[in-house]
Amino acid sequence: MYIVCSDLEGVFIPEIWINVAQHTGIEKLKLTTRDISDYDVLMKGRIEVLKQNRITLSDIQSIIARMEPLPGAVDFLDWLRSKLPTVIVSDTFHEFADPVMVKLNSPTLLCHHLTTDSAGMITGYNLRQHNAKQKVAQAFQNLNYKVIATGDSYNDLAMLRQADASILYRPPQNVAAENTDIPIAHSYEELKETILRITGCR
Repeated sequence: MYIVCSDLEGVFIPEIWINVAQHTGIEKLKLTTRDISDYDVLMKGRIEVLKQNRITLSDIQSIIARMEPLPGAVDFLDWLRSKLPTVIVSDTFHEFADPVMVKLNSPTLLCHHLTTDSAGMITGYNLRQHNAKQKVAQAFQNLNYKVIATGDSYNDLAMLRQADASILYRPPQNVAAENTDIPIAHSYEELKETILRITGCR
């Protein structure tokens, strides 16, 4: 039996931090795992920028609340969940993602949590586990699932490499160029056809 493990940002919703950067005008917040492969370095940099600019979790949540899924994402995800067990595996945080997940009809989400102080400033982040994406794929394989993984960024690669079948979804040029052995889907229709080809289901 197959199960799909998919990234969230860049696949079903816009990049949260890029939206925050656009609303605040802070260029450094545009950096994502598409740009920096070391997640700890990326997050510590983000938290420092938020501290310097006195941006609270509530400020960020108000921006996220106005975000919408990518065009076609809801229909594709509804179709996918009707065909195969599907889990969203993300390096975002429940404090960010939960409102957006409702707009995606509430698929299962595995991600992390944030730490805040009494003023609502983000002071740290708490990983559900290290190498979480790869370990999710591995755990499902230990349950005798064949894992199909899809994602777009550096932080998805361990999961994609662990999976039985992998698909890069609209990756940036640098990620695609460094992983030429992984098939690429440029649209939900291509992603659907690739999944159907892998599973043989219709």
